[in-house]
Amino acid sequence: MSKEPMLLTPGPLTTSKATKEAMLRDWGSRDAAFIKLSAEICQKLEILAGVEPENPSHCCVLIQGSGTFVVEAALDTLVPKDGKVLVLVNGAYGARMARICEIKGRSYEIFETDEDTPPDAEQLAKHLADDPEITHVAAVHCETTSGILNPIAEIADTIAKAERHLIIDAMSSFGALPLNVQDVACATILASSNKCLQGVPGVGFAIIEKTALTASKGNATSLSLDLYDQWQNFEQTGQWRFTPPTHVLAALGQALIEHEAEGGIEGRGRRYQENCQTLVAGMQRLGFSTYLSDNLQAPIIVTFNLPSEGNFEFEQFYDKLHDRGFAIYPGKLTKADSFRIGCIGDITKVDIENAVKAIAEVMAEMSSVP
Repeated sequence: MSKEPMLLTPGPLTTSKATKEAMLRDWGSRDAAFIKLSAEICQKLEILAGVEPENPSHCCVLIQGSGTFVVEAALDTLVPKDGKVLVLVNGAYGARMARICEIKGRSYEIFETDEDTPPDAEQLAKHLADDPEITHVAAVHCETTSGILNPIAEIADTIAKAERHLIIDAMSSFGALPLNVQDVACATILASSNKCLQGVPGVGFAIIEKTALTASKGNATSLSLDLYDQWQNFEQTGQWRFTPPTHVLAALGQALIEHEAEGGIEGRGRRYQENCQTLVAGMQRLGFSTYLSDNLQAPIIVTFNLPSEGNFEFEQFYDKLHDRGFAIYPGKLTKADSFRIGCIGDITKVDIENAVKAIAEVMAEMSSVP
């Protein structure tokens, strides 16, 4: 058994040996080699988002911090002080965007559905028609509170027809699920290094429409999270404004090499889908039920209902599974007792099968306790 548990979580997650080893080198933040690395990473991320190199409609802006940092940076930078955001909420990360708007002093409204229910396009269209003050819509592609995959292309089409701007939190989908700026009209796609790209935590990025970015000058209420200023500094010097997470960037550079070698978005998504199918089938054999229906389930993280019978205690279940080398996630739902198991990271179908076997052992051990 490994001393370090396999992380069956939505991030941070289990990374490859080569990605870990990429962090063994120290980089000077003003050195030409690091400036080149940052530029190469931006170019690769733009390509993954479907940006055409010959005529780029969007550009990548890197920012220090976790995914939430770049979400806050984007809302603060792209939404004018007199703008209004309609936040689509069916989980904790949509609710977090609303909280950011509140703290940043941006007018906002919440369009909320249940955690197992995607937003309805017709209702969204009506909401936008009824409120002409709404300038932006913020949506989560894959909401890891439940694991639901929201219909982002349908949402984007509705917003484009209403001539509003879409901000997409794609933290848990970018790099594994199709999301292309040529097909999905949006002001920005937001993601981070430590999810489906299989890097380590510490850097977020925004693939931003250039016209929206140009118009955003002076909007931000933060110095360090001003994406316009960050972009301008990259454009003029190739450098970060403030100390960059050099080792995190090096790990992301290696992770992107591995992503391409696996077959890009299609290859990565195929492995995650196989992991997900193996996990769900195995857990159902053990008597567990999924919170979401199959048509709503993203192959990123799966929410399972807690057993309604027996003496099941999640903390005990978690600890015993952790002792066997697997770390999972507690539930985050507001209306159902649950726990979550991730399908992403440097893991395979065999790893999932071993995890299910360990869960069977734990369940048998727990059921034998009087």
